[in-house]
Amino acid sequence: MRQAAQILAALAAGLTFGLGLAVSGMLDPARVRGFLDVAGAWDPSLAFVLAGAVAVSALGYAAARRLQAPAFAPAFSIPTGQRIDRPLILGAALFGIGWGLSGFCPGPAVAALSTGALPVVVFVAAMLAGMAAHRLLTRPPEARPAVTDVPAR
Repeated sequence: MRQAAQILAALAAGLTFGLGLAVSGMLDPARVRGFLDVAGAWDPSLAFVLAGAVAVSALGYAAARRLQAPAFAPAFSIPTGQRIDRPLILGAALFGIGWGLSGFCPGPAVAALSTGALPVVVFVAAMLAGMAAHRLLTRPPEARPAVTDVPAR
């Protein structure tokens, strides 16, 4: 019963998030690129979406500090890392470059799959391939899958 409640809560949160992205215009790559083009034809409308997201997040963190645990999990999972290191900077740069070039970031891209547009499908496929490559390349050697030698013919 608890697992079903967790799944339903996650589904409701995901649908609400996706609907919010669609209503706010975050699924339109041209609009996102317009927001990111601060030196050109800047479209500031998504700044209100960003401000709303920050406000909701702040309320969520404030609630998490007051509660002992979330409704459907034994504990909150709040990031504790505070170090700014090379992988963080490189990852943020890659994320920003990808977002600026494509007009998509992961959440809106997954939500935009509902449109069936080929560019979205290609972006999500490339994103998943990049995630898989990162997972494979950043594992310690002993945790990587073994490569079997195939005899030459």
